[in-house]
Parts: sequence; C-alpha cells; structure tokens
Amino acid sequence: MRLSIITINYNNKDGLQKTIDSVVSQTWRDFEWIVIDGGSTDGSKELIEQYQQHFAYWCSEPDKGVYNAMNKGVSHVHGDYVNFMNSGDIFHDSEVLETIFGKELYGDILIGQVKCMGKDWIVNQFPQKDFVVDWQRVNEGFCHQGTFTKLELLKAHPFDESLKIVADWKFWCQTIIWDNKSIQNLGFIVADYDLNGISADPQNDEIHGMERELVIKSLFPPIILKEIQAYQTLRNTSYVLNMSYLERNSHYVFVFLRKLISFFFRISSK
Repeated sequence: MRLSIITINYNNKDGLQKTIDSVVSQTWRDFEWIVIDGGSTDGSKELIEQYQQHFAYWCSEPDKGVYNAMNKGVSHVHGDYVNFMNSGDIFHDSEVLETIFGKELYGDILIGQVKCMGKDWIVNQFPQKDFVVDWQRVNEGFCHQGTFTKLELLKAHPFDESLKIVADWKFWCQTIIWDNKSIQNLGFIVADYDLNGISADPQNDEIHGMERELVIKSLFPPIILKEIQAYQTLRNTSYVLNMSYLERNSHYVFVFLRKLISFFFRISSK
C-alpha cells in the first residue's frame, strides 16, 4: 500500500461530506483511509457510519485537540506516504492521486500546490522541479492538504500536542532543517483548502506568533538562532531594496545553515 489518507473532524458534518465525496471519487484507489472524529454531536458520527465501508479504521470519541487527533490517525496507518485531508478540504479533482502515484516518487516529502477555497490564492508554488527549501519558505510553512509525507518521518517526530496551531510547522522545521529530508515538487494543484480551519482564523494570529517563537527557541541553539535571524533580516531587506542577487543565491546560504544545524545537533546528541 503506497498511501494512507487521514481525515480528522469535529462537528463539521457538511465539510466532512465534501471531503468524503472527494476521496471516494478518486480514480486511483491504492490507499487506506483513516477517519478520526472528536466525538461530534452534529450528525458527523452517523455520516461516518454511512460510509464506513470506505474506511480502514474510524473512531468517534473525545480527544485532546487537532494534533492529538492527527497523532491518533498516524498510529493506525500503514502506507508509505501519509496525507492529511481534514474535513472541509478536498482533492482538486478526481484524478489527483492517479497523477501523483503514476510518477516516479523519490522525495521524503511530496509537495503539491493548494488552492484556497473562494479565493484566487494558490500556495506551495515553487518554480523549480526540484528545489532546496530556504528559510523563507520554511517560515511560511506548507499546507498539509497538499503534502504527502513518509510515514517514518511522522513517527520520528509526532506532532507536539502542547501546541494549538503550529505543531505541523514545528514538524517541517524538524524534518527539513534538523533531518535534512528531501522534497519533491509535484508542480500542480493537489487540493483545495477550507479557510474555515483554526490556523486560518485571524483571531488566532497572536497565539500563532507566540507558539512560533516558542518553537524557534526550543529547536535552535542561540548561536544558530542568531544566524537564522540575521539571514531573515537580510532576505527581508532584499525585498525592500530589490537585491536580486541575495534572492538568487539565498538557497545556497540555507544549505550551509542546514548542514551547520545538523552538525550541532549531532554533536549535542552524543
């Protein structure tokens, strides 16, 4: 089995129906599907029961939040790659999975583009077929609806359940920066993102910022943190002054930083 899809839901029956319709319409079927419901009271459980023949595992019970539910889902999967398609999110069309898994796949993390529902925004856009992710892109994060991550990485770095919003961003820092894992750019729209999710709510911006600051301080030694902050300042300056040289060459700087960070963590772990 090459793919596991995890859908988490809590009191979002209408969104869950959209996600179910999207997944069951896929022309490529070599996947298992896990549904984790947080004990919904809006009819979601009954909807899950209606479609339970499509699920390898499902449950409807209280949990400790989004990331607890995501970790619970990971504990039940067996695929090579894992995709989180949560309630309200959908694959962009019925042939998305067939297109992806008809390719030669070699990345630890596969990243496709994601369209924001009701908007013209498309995120996870990268110009190159294969690319090195610089700090700016890690800082922006990646929409999990458009990513397919090797199961071993999710088991090595479970989502930090003490965080409300940025545990998936912490995961990207751990896998891409700490572990130097490879990324394969799929280069087309994979999913449509429901903007009603918790991370998209402007009211959570303050919590989002506070949690990011905690993650950065917890992950990076002061000497490395200082260099990353200096690099970020330079890159921001490059946009203001149109310093295209820095933009063209920033990925080389980040490769060096990634290797330096990995070296420090190897030393500190001995």
